[in-house]
Amino acid sequence: MIRVEVAGTEQQLKDVYNIRRQVFIVEQGVPEEIEVDDQEKASIHFVAYEEERPVGAGRMRVMDLTAKAERVCVLSDDRSRGIGALIINKMEEVARENELELLKLNSQIQAEDFYKRLGYETVSDTFYDANILHVTMQKQL
Repeated sequence: MIRVEVAGTEQQLKDVYNIRRQVFIVEQGVPEEIEVDDQEKASIHFVAYEEERPVGAGRMRVMDLTAKAERVCVLSDDRSRGIGALIINKMEEVARENELELLKLNSQIQAEDFYKRLGYETVSDTFYDANILHVTMQKQL
């Protein structure tokens, strides 16, 4: 069974950063200085576990009445199993608990259809971030 938790312990945060390193830095070639930034301490971090094995991660920042999902990722061997949707659902739940009205995110273009299936709407033209094509998407909560 897969569960998503708000990362509150030192080990959970290590798991978050290890997953992000594997997906973004190793797999996608994003420079480490871009992947780990000055927003880490201001973010709520999420980690997905299958049993005790970390399989996915993400972070969310709160800005006024808007939440911004960032760094959502799932290990390559665990994709297409619904883990990304579970992470987003947990972010939406936490955002609603904090009385936020909107969740925004910058999606890599290959994940745009995934977010559309979760109810997100594309609200920008394409743009590059870390040399990867993205679009901005959002969902009313």
